[in-house]
Amino acid sequence: MEKIHIIKGEIFEDFRGRINSINNFHFEGIKRCYLIHHPDSSIIRGWHGHQNERKWFYCVKGDFKIALVKIDDWNNPSNELKPHIYDINDKDSQLICVPSGYANCIKTNTDGSILLVLSDKTLEEAVEDSWRYDKSMWVDWSKL
Repeated sequence: MEKIHIIKGEIFEDFRGRINSINNFHFEGIKRCYLIHHPDSSIIRGWHGHQNERKWFYCVKGDFKIALVKIDDWNNPSNELKPHIYDINDKDSQLICVPSGYANCIKTNTDGSILLVLSDKTLEEAVEDSWRYDKSMWVDWSKL
């Protein structure tokens, strides 16, 4: 079984500016990419899962808490599932690699944060494999 993992990137800075890179990531299989502009830190986006879609998350601006949970039963998931919670921000170059079978929920602490999302499925494929759950499941966001 594939596990969630983090690819550490690099940050290069000099008088010309800054370059964030993830040179150890290879884009094989990526079919689409999008940016989530998170305007308000009170908004919780999720839960959204896919049985067959892999995703990668990278913070472009600001910061995010990304909660991930491995779904046990897509039609009636257990309330007892334990989420993995990751903090990513634009100061560290990190890519969260999420295998298929997970649902995600995201929140920022900084208004105007931007999250880059990569997927190995087309939009049409993703829509056919889209599962949504209440944002209050598995995480008490008021305590984070």
